[in-house]
Amino acid sequence: MTKPATDTNAARADLLEKVTGRAVYASDISVPGMAHGRILRSAVPHARIARLDDAAASALDGVVSVLTGEDLPTLAHDRWGLFLNDRPVIAGEKVRYVGEPLALVVAETPEIAEAALDLIDVDYEHLPFVDDATAALAPDAPLLHERHESIADFYFKGQAKPVDGTNIFQNYGVSTGDVDAAERDAAHVFEQTYTFPGISHFAIEPHSVVAAFDGGRLTVWSGAQSPTAVQKVLSRVFGLALSDIRIIVPFVGGGFGGKASVKIEPLVVAAARKAGRPVRVALTLEESMLTCRRLGASITLRTSLDRDGKILAKRGTILLDGGAYADTGPAVAVKAAHCVIGPYDIANLEIEAKAVYTNTVPGAAFRSIGGPQAVWATESQMDEIAEAMSIDPVDLRHRNLLPRGGEILDSLRALDADIGEMLGQAGQAIASLGGGSAAGIAVAATDPGILPLGGSLVRVLADGSITVMSNSVDIGQGVRAVLRAVVAKTLNQDVGSIRVADPDTATAPFDWGTGASRSTVIMGLAVEDAAQDASDQILELAASIFDGAPNDLRLVPGGVARGEDVLSFEDLYHRAFGIDSGEVVGRAMVTPARKGSDFAKSPLFWETAVGTCDVELDEMTGELAVTRYVGVADIGHAINPAGAEGQEEGASVQGIGHALYEQLDYREGQPVNATPVAYRVPAAADVPQHAHTVLIENGDGPGPMGAKGMGEGGILPVAPAIGNALARRYGVRIRDLPMTPERIWRALRERDHDAS
Repeated sequence: MTKPATDTNAARADLLEKVTGRAVYASDISVPGMAHGRILRSAVPHARIARLDDAAASALDGVVSVLTGEDLPTLAHDRWGLFLNDRPVIAGEKVRYVGEPLALVVAETPEIAEAALDLIDVDYEHLPFVDDATAALAPDAPLLHERHESIADFYFKGQAKPVDGTNIFQNYGVSTGDVDAAERDAAHVFEQTYTFPGISHFAIEPHSVVAAFDGGRLTVWSGAQSPTAVQKVLSRVFGLALSDIRIIVPFVGGGFGGKASVKIEPLVVAAARKAGRPVRVALTLEESMLTCRRLGASITLRTSLDRDGKILAKRGTILLDGGAYADTGPAVAVKAAHCVIGPYDIANLEIEAKAVYTNTVPGAAFRSIGGPQAVWATESQMDEIAEAMSIDPVDLRHRNLLPRGGEILDSLRALDADIGEMLGQAGQAIASLGGGSAAGIAVAATDPGILPLGGSLVRVLADGSITVMSNSVDIGQGVRAVLRAVVAKTLNQDVGSIRVADPDTATAPFDWGTGASRSTVIMGLAVEDAAQDASDQILELAASIFDGAPNDLRLVPGGVARGEDVLSFEDLYHRAFGIDSGEVVGRAMVTPARKGSDFAKSPLFWETAVGTCDVELDEMTGELAVTRYVGVADIGHAINPAGAEGQEEGASVQGIGHALYEQLDYREGQPVNATPVAYRVPAAADVPQHAHTVLIENGDGPGPMGAKGMGEGGILPVAPAIGNALARRYGVRIRDLPMTPERIWRALRERDHDAS
């Protein structure tokens, strides 16, 4: 008898490497002749660079070179971007936010480079600045960019819609039905404004890049989530062929979108080119906090309902603070406009989402782009409406939820989950934890910005070991474990025989990037197809050896079998190729035209979530604690159940940080808490003592084994669920995040004053 393949849910192969410290991250990379870079950053929010004198720094013993704006004319293109071509490789004539790179010193040691920064003199011609999105819309607001140069289909499909002569770099709208008529017919109209601050990604590993030229060829080691996007930008900035640029991504110590698309790679490559030798730049956590952040938002909702609590219409005005450069902000605006609708049946909609430039750290993708901001507003207002109309909050949602197959917008794929069922499971779970009587609740549905484009190679070697080659990046979410499981199942091999190689654009096929909950679906399908291609080739080889049809054969761990006869891969290749070596390479590329898949309409799947929680409040201090939390996610199929639960739980803890602590705070254009000491994130003691994750598996997703993507949805309902629990139990409604002790304490005093 042939033994079956081992459990595909075996422990992640990288666990031992990481806990023993052997795992290699971008900051661990060292290449011969490598020098070290340190960045001089702007100390002012907006100014012309009147003078930058680097003579003393350049003369310091051990300094190799100093990159400044004077080097920009030597580049093929001195600016780059993802939606708008708005970002210089290094500040040229102007600086637009505190922290913008002004100069990059390359030296023999990090210490020498750091010392040289103090020798650079900079004179600024100060300009008016704006560090608030509302102020950036004023007619007399200072313009950060005099012109807007949009790029079509560069990173996401589509193009930004900036407004000339303003700071608006994206203006996106949704309009259906007749909102005015619906409001006239409504029995109730509610209007509230909710705010969500800019938030740091705060990944444990800061951004780190090593760049090295070898003649006309460039190799970059980076903790990037999107290797091919980095390759593409570098190709345009430096005028190099894509084939002459190699991006290698080792382990990544957290990304959450902060390492998506492109960040500091063009700057480091420019420094390496000028220095004429490899250069390493490893940021501090403080510097990473000055590199990118989540976009802040102010959202005003005007919602009309009939007497029975049925929503007739919704108006939404979304204003997003995009910081000094657009990055992925235009896509954030689009997703916020969709998410603010909620998974509700609303016939009449007028949603406007604007993203604007401010003199602050550039906004960027962050777990479920635009979603947490929008869901905070929508789900907080749902509870406010329920209270005003004396309707149970869960009942109000049930009255308005779309059924499975309902359409949030006719331009988007129909909803593929039963939110009502998820609400029921959430209620049962929170009750089983001893809560529920005053639990806060929130629901969410987001359309991940997935591009169905990614390829893989699966190499079956003579000794039975298997190498999977792809450019999906493991940023801690466990994608390598998922890909191993998919290959193990498809080829019926022991999962221990399978290794997933580091992403490397020189050896692995194109993949759009790691984000938008797409890796399990898109790369999972690519790996599944490539493994199936390898299987077909192996069975064809075996058919010639066994003198039978491939249908009579089957793959078994370590080889091929017909009946009770087993031939190892080594023997098979020996007989087929004439030597005891060789390999079979399975290939696949997932595209929108993939056979058997419906990828014509977006999203490929909806990421849905329900969150419910209990809270306890110290009314003397305003300290709020989440005591019980339940998250429910419809994920189609959990290929790695432990990993899936971990993703949901990690998302909920991150959401607690968004709700209670986190805010990148500005005063007069200065980021006053952009340090790990001053910036508060959740600690172990902040994790709810009683927590539970419910995974709904109907096998109805587009990915391998019926999986849907997941990992982003879990963050969406957290903040409004906490806010709703606070309001239900303590009579305090907070509309501005974070719900800090001071903010809550002041609201408690106001509550008590109104009651007296």
